[in-house]
Amino acid sequence: MAPSAIEEQIPIEKTTVKPWTRPAPTNEKLDWAPLVEINLSRFDEPGGKEELAKQLYDAVTRVGFWVVVGHGLDDEQILRQFSIGNAFFKENIEEKRSFECNFVEGEYFGYRENSRWIGDTGVKDNIEMLNIPKAIPEWDDVPKHRIIRQNYDEISSFHRDLFEKVIRKLFVLIAIILELPEDHLVQAHAYDKRSDDHLRYMIYNTRTQEEWDRAQSYTKGGHTDFGSLTLLFSQNVAGLQIRAPDGEWKYVKPVEGLLKSTIHRVVTPPRDQIHIPRLGLLYFCRPGDDTVMRTVPSPLLERLGLLTEEDKSQSNPAPTGTEYVRARVRDVHHKTVIDRRENTSFEFKGLKVPNYYQ
Repeated sequence: MAPSAIEEQIPIEKTTVKPWTRPAPTNEKLDWAPLVEINLSRFDEPGGKEELAKQLYDAVTRVGFWVVVGHGLDDEQILRQFSIGNAFFKENIEEKRSFECNFVEGEYFGYRENSRWIGDTGVKDNIEMLNIPKAIPEWDDVPKHRIIRQNYDEISSFHRDLFEKVIRKLFVLIAIILELPEDHLVQAHAYDKRSDDHLRYMIYNTRTQEEWDRAQSYTKGGHTDFGSLTLLFSQNVAGLQIRAPDGEWKYVKPVEGLLKSTIHRVVTPPRDQIHIPRLGLLYFCRPGDDTVMRTVPSPLLERLGLLTEEDKSQSNPAPTGTEYVRARVRDVHHKTVIDRRENTSFEFKGLKVPNYYQ
C-alpha cells in the first residue's frame, strides 16, 4: 500500500512555564547607593519632559544609574517574563545549545553557556544567558528556542513595549539635556531599524563561598555595557554594585522599577541569599546599523569645553553602531578563559574604552 500523502503531524510538547516569584529581600545591612527616581508618568504633562530632564541631569553626568517608575508596565507582565526565563534555564542542555551565540562574528543573539574558566582559579563562570533580538523583519531568520517560539507573541510585545514606554522617553530626556533635537537619539536607535538590541534572560547560578572567593580574587568584573542604555528589572537577590562618583562600590537596592547601567559588577550575594540563583531580566539598547559612532553635536558639550576639533569633524572614519558593538562582543566573549584586563583598553576605528575597572 502506498504511503499516505498526508503525514500525521507529530505533536510538539509545550514547555511548562511555572510562575516565578521574587525571593525575599536580604536582611543584611548593606551600603546602598542613593539613586535618583524618574517618574515617566509625568513625561506627557505640560513641561513634564523638561522637568524630568533637570532631575535626570545629575544621574547621567555623575552616577549613570537611576530608577524609573511610572513607566506603564505592570508587574504581572514583568513576572511573566521572569517566569519564561526561569523555565528556559531549566531546559536540558541539548535544547539550550540548539542556538548558541556566534561570538566568532561578535553576534550576541542566542544562548551563552557558563563554560568559560576564570583565569587559573579552577572556577567556571556561573552566568548563563539567552538574548532575543527585536521582532523586526530583518531578524525573522534568527533561530528561536522552543520556549521562545511557544511564547513569542507576548515576548515580542513586551520587547516593543520596553522601547516605546521607557527607552524612547529616556532618549528624549537625554537629548533635552544635551540640547539636541528631541528625536536625535531616538532616530539613532529606531526600533524598526536593524540593530543588535536584545531582551535578555540571565541567571547567576549558585556558588559556594569558597568558589566566590577564588573567582573574585582573580577579577571582580567591573565593567560598562557595550550599548547605549541597559534596563534591568528588580529581582531582590543582592549582589549588583555600582561605582559611585567617589570611587566607592555601593550596592543597588532592589526596587519596583528599572535601572540603567554604568560601571558595575556582581559580587557574592549576602549570606542569607547565597543559596538562591540570581535570575535576571534585562533589555540592551544598541546603536543601529546606519548610526555612525561620532560625538553628538551638543551645544552643552561645546560650552563645557568637552568637544575637541576631532570630535567636531564629520570627515574622520568611524564605525557604525553594529560594527562597534560586534567588535567589542567578539573581543570580550570569543574565548574559553576569562582573562585579567587591568589597565588595558579596547580600541576600534578611533573609539577607545577601558576594559576593566577594579
